[in-house]
Amino acid sequence: MKLKNFITFEGGECSGKTSIIGAVKKVLDEKGIKYITTREPGGIKIAEQIRSVILDINNKEMTKECETLLYAAARMQHLSERVIPALKNGYVVLCDRFLDSSLAYQGYARGIGMDNVLKANSFALDYLPELTIFIDVTPDVALKRLESRAEKQDRLDLETMDFHKKVYEGYHKVLDMYHDRVVRIDGNQSLEDVTNDCINKILEYLGR
Repeated sequence: MKLKNFITFEGGECSGKTSIIGAVKKVLDEKGIKYITTREPGGIKIAEQIRSVILDINNKEMTKECETLLYAAARMQHLSERVIPALKNGYVVLCDRFLDSSLAYQGYARGIGMDNVLKANSFALDYLPELTIFIDVTPDVALKRLESRAEKQDRLDLETMDFHKKVYEGYHKVLDMYHDRVVRIDGNQSLEDVTNDCINKILEYLGR
């Protein structure tokens, strides 16, 4: 089941999602559209606690199976506690990452298998977004951005270039699987152009 007005943003590391979501918020404010922003894993207390475990650079011994299940657990709590209530109250939900991240990162790049990720997230499959914005940034461009990023790196930032290339490939598999709801945006353009493309797609979807 796809949830109307549930919009997710996907892409590899340093794809610019945070900046773009910030720009979308301003446009929705100007148009008087009610919305909330949130993120995965996180968005609520329990899911943020799970996030800190997943991304902690000291948790090097974490297995890919454990990682997959932690994401799924955080996702269901987040859906139940934040996303679904907001949608029921008439809000547009802008979410930084959702199930597609697990498919690309754990399913494809980690080698868990996309079918196994879908099984682990079986509860979440009843609540898919109606629109997903995939910001397509090639791994070499993303790496340059990552190297210049000032904030502390997390466990996923420290992965090898080969891993990030697999994530990129995984996202294109997701694009093929869900082409009815996933819209590809060329993320190698200037941030202004990428942002404008994203805003135009979202306003078109919202009928504004």
